[in-house]
Amino acid sequence: MLNNYNSENEYLKLLRHVLKEGTRKDDRTGTGTISVFGYQMRFNLQEGFPLLTTKRVPFRLIVSELLWFIKGDTNIRYLLQHNNNIWNEWAFKKWIESDQYKGPDMTNFGLRSQTDEAFAAVYEEQMALFKSRILEDDAFAGEFGELGNVYGKQWREWKTTRGDSVDQLKDVIHSIKTNPDSRRLIVSAWNPEDVPTNMALPPCHTMFQFYVADGKLSCQLYQRSGDAFLGVPFNIASYALLTHLIAHECGLAVGDFVHTFGDAHIYVNHLYQIQKQLERAPRELPQLVISPSVNSIFDVDVADITVDNYNPHPAIKAPVAV
Repeated sequence: MLNNYNSENEYLKLLRHVLKEGTRKDDRTGTGTISVFGYQMRFNLQEGFPLLTTKRVPFRLIVSELLWFIKGDTNIRYLLQHNNNIWNEWAFKKWIESDQYKGPDMTNFGLRSQTDEAFAAVYEEQMALFKSRILEDDAFAGEFGELGNVYGKQWREWKTTRGDSVDQLKDVIHSIKTNPDSRRLIVSAWNPEDVPTNMALPPCHTMFQFYVADGKLSCQLYQRSGDAFLGVPFNIASYALLTHLIAHECGLAVGDFVHTFGDAHIYVNHLYQIQKQLERAPRELPQLVISPSVNSIFDVDVADITVDNYNPHPAIKAPVAV
């Protein structure tokens, strides 16, 4: 029988593969990456919930972000209300590049805040002011908290040429219940019309497909671009959670989560952190607990989802490339 640490080893193998086989490439952020193209991981969700144990991953942030997607929300206010800051930089960038911003020069704030201590303090002050305004000022949040037609919008309200919209997520859940052998159980976030102009960040996790067999629900994600150290651990847990929630609603057990990449990369300023993580031994995976009161994923609250027996190594901090 496979041991309970196999799922995490899938991820650690990805890190080692990129380090060994990757090509040095420039990137949009100016940071630089080591990159491979075309890689796949498979996680048996029966073994345990694939929340990494070789470093602490903030599960509550994963939950609130996924519920934000499921709600079809595209404004960071909901995230900030749940103390979730993972999308702040993209909204902040929109603010500081607007004509309304009159504060200190924030050009290239992502890289500058990593190397200039004095600037980092100014940046943190401006970010704190920005977050306060998002939470307290409806008009400001409506304009500068919006990220455009990102994931939730595409999942729940894909605009058609006829002027109506498609609720992809609702439709795919209905199909799982009524036609589980369908090969069309697909949700796409990649909308070519919106990508150039109507998204703060084009979707990295672009399309996912479900598969039902032997009473189990499996999910495969295609991810065009994956930040192996910071982003991918979130993506693994998020889509594993989505699979669990939909299986729960549809009366199915969980099967596999298959994670397929286009460009899987390590940022060059994450190399020290990755070496530190690879020195650690995986621990037993936690167990996901969904409140029995949950009947539909569209009614789930953050408090309805918990993990038991999560005992990871300490967190490892690394800068975000914006």
